[in-house]
Amino acid sequence: MDGNDFAPALTRRHFIVTAVTAAGGLALGIGMAPRLAQAAAVTAQPWDEGGYDPHEIDAWIAIDPDDSVLIRYQRSEMGQGSMTALPMIISEELQCDWSKVRVEYASPNRNIRENKVYGDMFSNGSRSVRASRQKMQQVGASARERLIAAAAARWNVPAPECTAASSVVTHAGSGRTLRYGELAADAAKITLASEPAIKTPDKFTFIGKPMPRIDVPPKVDGSAKFGIDAQLPDMVFAAIVACPVAGGTLKSVDESPVAGAPGVLKVVRLPDAVAVVATGSYWRAKQALAKLQPEWDVGPAGDIDSAQLSSAFRAALDGPAQTARNSGDVDKAMQGAAKTFEAIYETPYLSHSPMEPMNATVHLQPDRLDVWFGTQDALEATEKAAHWSGLKPEQVFVHNAFLGGGFGRRDASDEVEQAIAIAKAVQRPVKLIWTREEDTRHDKFRPHALVRFKAGVGSDGVPTAWSMRVVTSSILASAKITFPGLKGPEPMATAGLSNNGYNVPNTRVDVVLKNTHLPVWFWRAPGANQHVFAIESFLDEIAAAGGHDPYQLRRKLLAGRPDWLKVLDTAAEKGDWGKPLAPGRGRGIAICEDTDSLCAQVAEVTVSPRGQVKVDRVTVAIDTRYVVNPLTIAEQMEGGLIYGLSAALYGKLTIRNGAVVEGNFDTYRMVRLAQAPKIDVHLVPGGGEKWGGAGEPSTPPIGGAVANAIFAATGKRVRSLPIMDHDLSSGSA
Repeated sequence: MDGNDFAPALTRRHFIVTAVTAAGGLALGIGMAPRLAQAAAVTAQPWDEGGYDPHEIDAWIAIDPDDSVLIRYQRSEMGQGSMTALPMIISEELQCDWSKVRVEYASPNRNIRENKVYGDMFSNGSRSVRASRQKMQQVGASARERLIAAAAARWNVPAPECTAASSVVTHAGSGRTLRYGELAADAAKITLASEPAIKTPDKFTFIGKPMPRIDVPPKVDGSAKFGIDAQLPDMVFAAIVACPVAGGTLKSVDESPVAGAPGVLKVVRLPDAVAVVATGSYWRAKQALAKLQPEWDVGPAGDIDSAQLSSAFRAALDGPAQTARNSGDVDKAMQGAAKTFEAIYETPYLSHSPMEPMNATVHLQPDRLDVWFGTQDALEATEKAAHWSGLKPEQVFVHNAFLGGGFGRRDASDEVEQAIAIAKAVQRPVKLIWTREEDTRHDKFRPHALVRFKAGVGSDGVPTAWSMRVVTSSILASAKITFPGLKGPEPMATAGLSNNGYNVPNTRVDVVLKNTHLPVWFWRAPGANQHVFAIESFLDEIAAAGGHDPYQLRRKLLAGRPDWLKVLDTAAEKGDWGKPLAPGRGRGIAICEDTDSLCAQVAEVTVSPRGQVKVDRVTVAIDTRYVVNPLTIAEQMEGGLIYGLSAALYGKLTIRNGAVVEGNFDTYRMVRLAQAPKIDVHLVPGGGEKWGGAGEPSTPPIGGAVANAIFAATGKRVRSLPIMDHDLSSGSA
């Protein structure tokens, strides 16, 4: 199954013609996906309160008399496609006509008032399908059986004699039919004696079909609503700047430069920031803010720079550690090894840099708070907003919007905390927007990390023992998250290392958690996005020293792991592994497990005599165990790969005097269209008991695959990122 086979042929004119409906919503026409029906999405609903539909069957589904089906989606859509995938799962069991399906965000306020009827509302960890699949099937199956029961009661026949398909219930004996729209009111009154069984994957007829994402057309025609689009009557605008050093505070600010300025309402002091509030436009607030010269108390962290942090992390390598994995006897095996290796790999702090910077619009009243923004967890955001405002959770209404990128960043809600504080000061609805520089420098960062490897090999050059010691910062401590019952170090600290699939009989993985003044956070494929680069590069070092083909050494170490081998072999075969390349060109391979999915990549690069790197092509093989929407998975492989490639080639935050130096995309570079490689995606779902995620597993392997390809092309080993910091020219040592 090849993800590239699912891209429909579509002209821009055809897209625009089919994307807009007379009702102002969106319709995906039959031309978008040949032989498949259309689907529609209600994108205006996140701006409403999320009240009750008179045609509700339950909190999840409403069916109108015209047979249109409204499905509520409890997670967040940030381009990952689960706003399409989860309704597809419901539709599989509901047996409804997909052309009449609409989707809207579920209300977190209702979730609170109705005893968490929607469950958790997280969209992180590639878990939307993994965590919701069974529940979504049950929701659809229950609604279907209630519709069947309503029809059977109307006909006075046994329910088992009736079947449902394409939004119609049919009585087998008489051939009589009733549409879902005719049955919905009666079905809503029915309580089933027990929940019906849900389908096993071998019975799926709709899940697995390539379906266009329902959020794409409104994002193209401009009708999609993001948090930054919020508009309210009597709204004012706020621009903010925080202390450049995390943990510092505001000492003072002279307001006289903006005193009496047209439209400037107020200068708001926060403990660690200062904001200017203005009428008319955000630009007015931003221009006024630029005239202020706040004084900061940066604290002792004001003397810290990147070199000091790196040295401190290296010094911590021999400090007390927690053990995440310990099999065999590493020390004894190392003593008997024919040859030993040691290397340190290092990765820097990174920003999330979503295209839409942090923003929040709030309307705070004595007994109600409304918040418009894009969040990866609308339920948690509601509870946090209640705490910050002093209201009860049931008095808070978070109107979730499409997210202009999340990557883990949009679940902290620190922008909402600021906006609420500002609203309290001005007693008006407030839209707060961060500048790109504020977004970059006051992010909650991907941690700095070092991994020290030690390995021993036998006379055949195959590793018999290896140890890995990580020094990084605690994401859980920074996020103030506790996991009761957690044994050993937090999983993110050793992800990609402790769960590597290689059969090295003696393996030890330790971690030293070293926190700094910089807040760290979940970043797409937390931990693995750094550690897979390290372990896959180090394994290549072992292969080169022993004269092994890197692909074949991996095959040997993955013996007895058929799922891993299938993914690895697919990437190698489709990526033309072993075929000759011109001088200055090379291929590299890498594989990992992340979010219960397996992903292997073969990168093909060209390195010019001057050391310029061009990633020409990347071949991806992905096993998500099962496939809901192959189009979405292929897209996520591409997006996650580009995100990881940006980090590998260019990603780095420099710390000077305790503060982040980089601010905008001129200094914090991303892969642009001209640098993007050709990407081939191949889906190899292996089935089994797990359902894997798709949003993150393509991010970790790309750094290692590219670094290994560079070694194949130049003979030079990259042990730290970003790659742009290395001299790869032909004349260098």
